[in-house]
Amino acid sequence: MNAMHRHLTACAAESARVTRGVTPEQLAAPSRCTDWTVRELANHLVLYGAHGLEHRALRTELPEETVQRDFTADADWAERYAAQLDRALAAWAKPEAWEGEIDLGGSGMPAGEIAAMLVLELALHGWDLAHSTGQEYQVPEETGAFVLEVVGRYAEMYREYEGFDAPAATEDGAPAFTRALALSGRKA
Repeated sequence: MNAMHRHLTACAAESARVTRGVTPEQLAAPSRCTDWTVRELANHLVLYGAHGLEHRALRTELPEETVQRDFTADADWAERYAAQLDRALAAWAKPEAWEGEIDLGGSGMPAGEIAAMLVLELALHGWDLAHSTGQEYQVPEETGAFVLEVVGRYAEMYREYEGFDAPAATEDGAPAFTRALALSGRKA
């Protein structure tokens, strides 16, 4: 298993843990993501951080009915999310998932770079969901360092498309994941 798969696995496990801690009453509340409720954030995380994760590895399109679905309408949505994450991680465990490019609607990107961006999807939106619902989000230091490196590579592009805010301040000596959050414009 390659190092990036370990980071995907760590972020998936923590995101699954966080979703299990979301209560039905919290779903209608505002999230830390501007203009999204907790329900909308959770649905985004399930769609792109689990279904999208698997479909990218398999080089298949997300079905329209999946894109339109309210996953949180199911009482067992968090368990279904965890099961979908397991399927996605199994798809990325195959060597062919890391070969070649993945189409992004007319242009290709190396599979490893797509996987790196999906680590960000899980880590950053997992943290958003955790902090929107009064939970913590923790990853191993090695994963935090990887997330920081990838955020650094893509921060300006994400800001250009309004996915990241301006960088936030951090304390000297802050852990790598905390610095990655700040670089992405997230304030603890």
